[in-house]
Amino acid sequence: MIYASAKFRLILVAIVFVITASWVQAAVEISLQNTLRTEAVPIDLTVSTDGRSTFVLTDDGNVVVYDNQGQQTDTIKVGSHINQIEIGPSGERLFATSRQNKTVEIILLNFISPINTVGSVFKGPENAPVTIAVFSEFQ
Repeated sequence: MIYASAKFRLILVAIVFVITASWVQAAVEISLQNTLRTEAVPIDLTVSTDGRSTFVLTDDGNVVVYDNQGQQTDTIKVGSHINQIEIGPSGERLFATSRQNKTVEIILLNFISPINTVGSVFKGPENAPVTIAVFSEFQ
């Protein structure tokens, strides 16, 4: 008797599951965040690991760099033989592959950022060039 009761409950749960599972639908809401305008036809892209830069490879052999607001910040000439790009895990290297040449070119990226020093204490000429090195990999 207990076995029949447990079997009936199991069948009832299975029926309820089958009926309610058909009502559940997955949905994806989408909205266009931005549109990047390029001078040439885009053929590949990659995004920096921090999400601040988007690199778009175009068919004229350039990698156009955009910030996270969609503003073009730089252009890197790589050559029209490049057909795919990928950013490295540390964000400091751009890997550019060429099927035609059977090569992978590794491009070191050095990001230059202006630093506002107005009102800061300084020693030496006010317009002296300054280089700040960031060491991101310690061994």
